[in-house]
Amino acid sequence: MADNLFFSESHEWVRIEEDEAYIGISDYAQKELGDIVYVELPEVGDNVNAGESFGTIEAVKAVEDLNSPVSGEIIEVNTELEDHPELINQSPLDNGWIIKVKLSDVSEVEELMDEETYNKMVEE
Repeated sequence: MADNLFFSESHEWVRIEEDEAYIGISDYAQKELGDIVYVELPEVGDNVNAGESFGTIEAVKAVEDLNSPVSGEIIEVNTELEDHPELINQSPLDNGWIIKVKLSDVSEVEELMDEETYNKMVEE
């Protein structure tokens, strides 16, 4: 289990690397959504706030908001998802990352769940 990987109640994950964070959706979320067909990506330079939407993800079954687990400035977006949104289904915790953020408040991570706690939540 990675100790720099955290989860939100809305099923997004965040992987912390110093003062930057990769954000995507959990394996559980991608399985619940089914085949992902489109991801609305924000712009580099946009600011995100913890708990607020930064885009949407569209699957065959539903369209869901993407909520940021942390606050900061978007410094990179996964442009591979424009042509290959299925990367989220194939590799949600690696190649399927959605945005990379320069954290404005690292302490927000303390509000998130570790992987073990998250897995218990989705099993209930």
